[in-house]
Amino acid sequence: MSVPIKIDFVSDVACPWCAVGLKSLEEAMSRVGEELQVELHFQPFELNPQMPAEGEDAVEHLTRKYGISAEQAAQNGEAIRARGAALGFEFRMDRRRHVYNTFDAHRLLHWAGLEGQERQLALKHALLRAYFTEGEDVSSADTLAQLAAEAGLDGTRARQILATDEFAEAVRQQESFYASQGITAVPSVIFNDRHLIQGGQPVELFEQALRQLAGIPLPDRA
Repeated sequence: MSVPIKIDFVSDVACPWCAVGLKSLEEAMSRVGEELQVELHFQPFELNPQMPAEGEDAVEHLTRKYGISAEQAAQNGEAIRARGAALGFEFRMDRRRHVYNTFDAHRLLHWAGLEGQERQLALKHALLRAYFTEGEDVSSADTLAQLAAEAGLDGTRARQILATDEFAEAVRQQESFYASQGITAVPSVIFNDRHLIQGGQPVELFEQALRQLAGIPLPDRA
């Protein structure tokens, strides 16, 4: 008999550690296997809510926001690239030259969640790949509509949403809710509305949490 677990994955499309954390969580879920029934929801968080429509140069943004040098930014990028590669996610830092506003991406993710868990997961993967692997503009309506279609959603409906402020208030309410709960950094992974794991943690930590919550013992891997 499978054990249901609700997971709220609070994250941003422009957060590299969110991509790492998601891959770690998915690997942990696969290790636990069919004994687990996960209800996974992606919740909005904007690292740069004041980012203008035209975006900003990635290196300039990182050095200004975090007070680091371009060399330190490159070193951090390499560490992230290596973590991603170990989990099967490709970071192409040479292509990620710009930081974009992600609010419209969150509006589409909210809509995708209404269409079903699988559609939202597919769109989340498409957005992370587009930004971190392909270096695409994830604030562009054309790009977002195309990614929605690739994720199995209605591309025409996506364009209709992007041409209006549909779901904007719903996204802002969710952002405010998680901020009121003390969420100030991402990824923040909340299990059953009670247990929190933050950061791009190793697979083993997520697996341990899932097994403890489901009452499933660790296998003997000796």
